[in-house]
Amino acid sequence: MFGLGMGEILIILVIALIFIGPKKLPGLARGLGRGLKEFQDAAKGLTSNLGVDEVKKDIEDIKKEIPSYNEQFKDDPPHDKGEPE
Repeated sequence: MFGLGMGEILIILVIALIFIGPKKLPGLARGLGRGLKEFQDAAKGLTSNLGVDEVKKDIEDIKKEIPSYNEQFKDDPPHDKGEPE
């Protein structure tokens, strides 16, 4: 989670418990969790509206086709039209 280890998370929780207090900490955690969920849902909706998934699929399809083109040009390299053969 965000590149934090278990020790760092524990330290953050202890500091939050000291400064925020045991009564307000559960409500704050709940609100933070809801906000994070809403942000993830909005980001997922935005990527689907922009068609990012289709573009990623198209890129993967093109990547799969590249080796066959490499083999084709290895056998018959293109010639520069400006130079005589």
